[in-house]
Amino acid sequence: MFRLILAGLVAAAVANPAAAQDKKPVQLRWFGHSYFLLTTTAGTKVAFDPHAIAEYGAPPIAPDIVVISHPHNDHNRKEVFTNAESKDLKAFEGVVQKGKDPAKGGDWVKIDETVKGIRVRNVPTYHDEDEGAKRGKNSVFIIEADGLKICHLGDLGHELSEEQVKAIGPVDVLLVPVGGIYTINGETAKKVVAQIKPRLYVLPMHYGTKANTDLLQPDEFLEGYKNVSKLEKDNLLEFPADLKAEKPTIVVLGWQTPK
Repeated sequence: MFRLILAGLVAAAVANPAAAQDKKPVQLRWFGHSYFLLTTTAGTKVAFDPHAIAEYGAPPIAPDIVVISHPHNDHNRKEVFTNAESKDLKAFEGVVQKGKDPAKGGDWVKIDETVKGIRVRNVPTYHDEDEGAKRGKNSVFIIEADGLKICHLGDLGHELSEEQVKAIGPVDVLLVPVGGIYTINGETAKKVVAQIKPRLYVLPMHYGTKANTDLLQPDEFLEGYKNVSKLEKDNLLEFPADLKAEKPTIVVLGWQTPK
């Protein structure tokens, strides 16, 4: 029996000798602000906090899943997707707005589902330091795919409690707001990174750029970190095949305006 199984494996390898080498890496693209697109090795696409900020020039995409941390219009613009009306698009909203003002009221939605082999879950937090009194509620999303746990903090407005850190759990890749004004600033973001202790990467987001001058630059956050990689002309991060790292890298992705 063992010889038959081995023979079958050898035959499969001969029929497709480059199968292992053809496996695509996990990819993460940044479209400015807090808008990211995760592409798994199977080609499944997960979008985070889509916006419609024209200056960032995000290309049209058709994700399989979208997660939305809170109902502010620079984070919840599902209409930018080419498949926005499709029943195949699975949308998860971590906070459901009540009334016309998203800064007043709203309820968290508990999410823990698996779609196309990808686990999607969330942890309730706030958009400010006053338990949502100023800017409402926020939802942290954790995506589990390809053996990775990717955490998008949305518009987090405070340090995390011990309960929230425990609920988030181990993280490989952390997407953290650093621009202050409407979220935590660089100094507080460092404390949150220290709380979560991501294993592979930390990607700052929601900060000031020439396309969005309302927020602070990421300099305060980056100061003091030694393991920093700046990809100013590239919005793409590809993960290593072995998913290993001696220490986490701070990755500053770029973006390009449409040509």
